[in-house]
Amino acid sequence: MNQIKRVAIVGGTHGNELTGIYLVKKFDRAPELIGRSTFETIALLANPKACEIGTRYIDIDLNRCFRKQDLENPHLSSYEAQRAKEIYRLFSSKNTHLPNLIIDLHSTTSNMGLTFILASHHPFNLQLAAYLTSVYPHLKVLASTTNNHDSLLLRSLSELGGTLEVGAVPQGVLDASLFQQTEQVVCQILDGVEAYNQGTMPAAKNPLTIYHTIGAIDYPRNENREIQAMIHPHLQSRDYEALNPGDPMFLTFDGESVLYEGKSTVYPIFINEAAYYEKGIAMCFTQKQIVVSH
Repeated sequence: MNQIKRVAIVGGTHGNELTGIYLVKKFDRAPELIGRSTFETIALLANPKACEIGTRYIDIDLNRCFRKQDLENPHLSSYEAQRAKEIYRLFSSKNTHLPNLIIDLHSTTSNMGLTFILASHHPFNLQLAAYLTSVYPHLKVLASTTNNHDSLLLRSLSELGGTLEVGAVPQGVLDASLFQQTEQVVCQILDGVEAYNQGTMPAAKNPLTIYHTIGAIDYPRNENREIQAMIHPHLQSRDYEALNPGDPMFLTFDGESVLYEGKSTVYPIFINEAAYYEKGIAMCFTQKQIVVSH
């Protein structure tokens, strides 16, 4: 693979996730923090109107607006649809190439710590993930089982890089410790790209653990789509921990446990994510894979 020439750090894809918003503003004020010798770095506030009023979005979720057919559809006129097209044009404007690598900064109300979600299964992303986990052993690596091409997500504009998800932090709130950790990981990613370009990125010494998303589950609901149960206290805040068949998953308002009826152990993430109530997602299920580099 050729050298990486451009990196885009994106914050504020959701206007109530303050970590990325204020990091991008900081990088705008102090570009030397993200400057490296072998590539150009740009910092972008993705959804400025939503950021201004502190809501997740104005009309629709911006992070669901990047499918190619939507970007090329002149009839989609919502604020976020227009903004997605602007971002696409902005990233395409230089030499008609998208940025070589995108880091999309997000925060979650779920207890996911630091999570790097790979934009694709490209060998460079795996190399970068192994590099990051060697520096930050607690960082989790997440991959989607679906193909990233023609995805809804902003990170799909480039197959290199991905989403940096940090939590738990409430919507519209800054957490100083998580802010600092996110900034450190962003700078480590930039250092990794620099090392890659210079041929000095260290080879992975330890196996890489990757969690692969395999699906999502909704809350129990009645015929009127009203929620009938909550995340079980035994599962709350236990992202990335094993959920075995027969384990309690939900608790009804009358105090009855609803058990996990799957046939195999899964590792739930985005447990009780506030933004996912409207999407009908109580949690996502993942499977764990250990990748040994040779």
